[in-house]
Amino acid sequence: MRLEKPDDRGRFGVFGGSFAPETLMPALSELEEAFIDAWADPSFHVELDELLMSYVGRPTPVFHAKRLSEELGFELWLKREDLAHTGAHKINNTIAQGLLTKRMGKPRVIAETGAGQHGVATATACALLDLECVVYMGQKDIERQALNVYRMELLGAEVVPVVAGAGTLKDAVSAALRDWVASVETTHYIIGSVVGPHPFPWMVREFQKVIGEELKVQMPTPPDVIVAPVGGGSNAMGIFYPYVGDPDISLVGVEAGGLGIATGKHGASLGEGSPGVMHGAMTYMLQDEFGQVLEAHSISAGLDYPGVGPEHSYFKDSGLVTYESVTDDESVVAFHRLAVTEGIIPALESAHGLAWIIREASRLAGRTVVLNLSGRGDKDVQQVAALDE
Repeated sequence: MRLEKPDDRGRFGVFGGSFAPETLMPALSELEEAFIDAWADPSFHVELDELLMSYVGRPTPVFHAKRLSEELGFELWLKREDLAHTGAHKINNTIAQGLLTKRMGKPRVIAETGAGQHGVATATACALLDLECVVYMGQKDIERQALNVYRMELLGAEVVPVVAGAGTLKDAVSAALRDWVASVETTHYIIGSVVGPHPFPWMVREFQKVIGEELKVQMPTPPDVIVAPVGGGSNAMGIFYPYVGDPDISLVGVEAGGLGIATGKHGASLGEGSPGVMHGAMTYMLQDEFGQVLEAHSISAGLDYPGVGPEHSYFKDSGLVTYESVTDDESVVAFHRLAVTEGIIPALESAHGLAWIIREASRLAGRTVVLNLSGRGDKDVQQVAALDE
């Protein structure tokens, strides 16, 4: 069944919890108390809702992809999170956590980013709310997401390259956590997904569930299938959560199949991983027989992560959500197809969800399908163009 909140240990079933350094436990407790207090305060919701409407551009529309629907043989709708300010769903969370940071009286924010969308959204919120901003980003991701790096710097953020490990999202999270340990009294860490120690998975879910709540109003006749890409899992959690437990709606999360599951170069933590502790929470993760984290691979920087949010792990084991994967090549084909049929260039993350829909078209015939178009693809155009040369 769907859980309204984690248990007293911060867990969703056996997943989640707070496996964090002792120096961070007071900050996590402070954050939980501040979130509970704010979430129960009508004035916080008034301020947040006003910014989501006038600044972020909510509600984001739902678009009927008519041409693609005709080609595929079923009705396909797109929840247009790509039209939110900064170009992705990430801003829903960063604005809310930015307001929470101000409420806690902390002047400095740190964040991690993979594809750069969360980094841009954090830098945007900090510029709006007059907060100092430092963003940790893997060197590999900096190289493939140069546009977003410049956007963050333009917004006044300091972007810190992380060269340790594979130089991707996992390593950026680790670097940000080390910073937080050293600066916790003056700094709030805005985690970008439903990952990390309690209360982050719960809190970010609450900030993102506006996606699914809007969809319920926008589509009074419920869809048969809702599809979303899953890296850390915040966009998927945002659209899935209001529907979890409805026996008439299939929820499908699509992970990064990378170069193919058989190659071992993928980011399918739920499909191919096993439970372990990563970045402060018990969750499904890619690890070897000794519990060492395996490097993930995806053409999409936002899916290039060897773990996943603990509530998604709970959904998997409870059978509430089905998790699939598609390859890099399939996602690039879907990236092109949406562009030429509907005039929409999706983020490579979102293209993974569309790739699964295209692959399963015969099975979906006659049904109504919603894809959470989690972000726009401006950031990925140069990378995809290089593949086309």
